Amino acid sequence: MSTEKDYLTIAIQSKKAANILKTISNKKRCELLYKIHDALKENATAIQEANQIDLKESIENNLSSSLIKRLDLFKNNKFEIMLQGIEEVIALENPLGKMMMKRQLDENLTLYKKTVPIGSLLVIFESRPEVIANIVSLAIKSGNACILKGGKESVNTFRVMAKLIDDTLEANFEQYGVPKESVQLIETRDDVNHLLAMDDYIDLVIPRGSNALVRRIKDSTKIPVLGHADGICSIYADEHSKNLESSIKIIIDSKTNYPAGCNAVETLLINRRLNGWDSILKALINEKVTLHLMPDVKQEFLKLNPTLSSSEFVVNVNEKEEFDKEFLSFDIAVKFVDTVREAIDHINQHGSKHTDCILTDDEKTAKYFLKSIESSSVYWNCSTRFADGFRYGFGTEVGISTSKIHARGPVGLDGLVTYQYQIIGHGQIAGDYLGSGGEKQFNHRDLAFSKEDENDDE
Repeated sequence: MSTEKDYLTIAIQSKKAANILKTISNKKRCELLYKIHDALKENATAIQEANQIDLKESIENNLSSSLIKRLDLFKNNKFEIMLQGIEEVIALENPLGKMMMKRQLDENLTLYKKTVPIGSLLVIFESRPEVIANIVSLAIKSGNACILKGGKESVNTFRVMAKLIDDTLEANFEQYGVPKESVQLIETRDDVNHLLAMDDYIDLVIPRGSNALVRRIKDSTKIPVLGHADGICSIYADEHSKNLESSIKIIIDSKTNYPAGCNAVETLLINRRLNGWDSILKALINEKVTLHLMPDVKQEFLKLNPTLSSSEFVVNVNEKEEFDKEFLSFDIAVKFVDTVREAIDHINQHGSKHTDCILTDDEKTAKYFLKSIESSSVYWNCSTRFADGFRYGFGTEVGISTSKIHARGPVGLDGLVTYQYQIIGHGQIAGDYLGSGGEKQFNHRDLAFSKEDENDDE
């Protein structure tokens, strides 16, 4: 069991490692990531064996099917996609040292605004063991140190992957100069609780998991928190959705492609004037999706389709709960609306600011919807399942943020950097200028960026 001193040491070491890591060149950071990639790939068998133990124990403990799906690292090519994600992060443009502003304050007195790492990250995630590789690749590429806490249900997979990463960092320290404390791993909730008090050393907390997890973290720390509590995603089928076949395909994919994902659709809003709307619900039933229907939707649907009156896939919606929750299963809540404004109001009130979509052929209506929805991702005529760092071309993501400040949506490299102001002068002092006792004036002239200004951490 760790002591108070151990937790302080973890936090201090992470901060020191971050201050060293940000001085390492992009080339060396990327070469080190290739080493980590190769270590994981070469030890796939050992990782899979550990993952099977976690799956077996989760089934024996009657954990939810959605959690077990997230836990399985070797289904649907997730392990290969994880490795590909590391390669794609490596290939991305260096996020550090980018020039954002260059301004002459006076002759030989120049102000620069450049991107820099955030520092030390505490990342807490549940069940998905691939997250450890995602976070490590993004953190090292962006020059941030990270402390990782995985879910207890994935502890065996987590330990094997963590050791491989730790061993790789240690074995390559002399060559690349990246301290092994750049990635530290903790296992218990008690560990997390202690580190949440280390606001002098940890710069950002990123929780990935349930509503309860995220809210607990936000209520337990002074450290800034980046994350999302729920993935209550909605699709609005507008009356001008003339291509019903396309709309049905999008809705089916959004619900059934991976229902345990936070970007799966949970609410379907249908304009009651949409011709053939009931074919959407019949298509969902054909996919074995349970429809949680508002009374008027159920009445009209069964009137058009009386043979489905005894279907197990047609049930009453619990209006007080089911428009404000993630099903994470083959279930969807369905409601009629009369206008696009009513759909927008419902989504902004009941949604989680994650990802929402409109299906329509009317451009004016679509653009109004896109401007009005408060979510971090808003789509027109495509699946909500596209809300993902890998699909956005970020290589992978550290998480999805529904915050309105700093980073929003799938958070990749750009969400793990902040900026710093730098002034380069030649002996100037403030006392020589107006406002501080002197007579000199600032000229505040914006300057063009030179090639030497860009990416100076290479």
